[in-house]
Amino acid sequence: MSRIKVRQHVNPLSIIYQQPLISPDWSVVYPDLSAPIHLDIGSAGGRFLLESAQLDREWNFLGIEIREALVIQANRIRDEAGVTNLHYVFGNINISLATLLASLPPGKLQRISIQYPDPCFKNRHAKRRVVQPELVNDIARYLPSGGEVFLQSDLEWVAQEMCDRFSENPAFCRTQPNWLEPNPLAIPTEREIATLNRGLPVHRAIWIRL
Repeated sequence: MSRIKVRQHVNPLSIIYQQPLISPDWSVVYPDLSAPIHLDIGSAGGRFLLESAQLDREWNFLGIEIREALVIQANRIRDEAGVTNLHYVFGNINISLATLLASLPPGKLQRISIQYPDPCFKNRHAKRRVVQPELVNDIARYLPSGGEVFLQSDLEWVAQEMCDRFSENPAFCRTQPNWLEPNPLAIPTEREIATLNRGLPVHRAIWIRL
């Protein structure tokens, strides 16, 4: 997959990222609207979703990414590969998640993944982190009972903080108290591959919508 130069980190609170997301016509995007949907929040260059969609044609895959250049590139590569059960949208998830989820075919969202989000190390930047209570509330509102939320990070404190936000919401239950090993998803992200190649641990958890 060819690479383009984009900023690795952006400030989601910046005014340039406050425009609302305009959801596409899903009947145009996906040939089969009856398929379950996997939403990847922060899809970056899209390799994880591209390989997932190629591996499992019975699911529809959707990525949302705040860096527009990566979304344009990912959709172009998808088209070149002829993958029809995959789409990427540009948007700021912390202001547009409810709009996006409300627009999806009812009951079809079955899995959400949040993988290696920007840690925003400084405490004064904590509000920039992806997993906020409002995001968890939106997921609880639109994810059907039995739906899964998959979280992972190579930084244990980031994974734990994400889990803390979901544990605060009574709509979710963690599948096990310890970190998951191995990855239950078939395709690893590029960050996961690099982390494991360095011999470092990855911290994973699955939360179920009650």
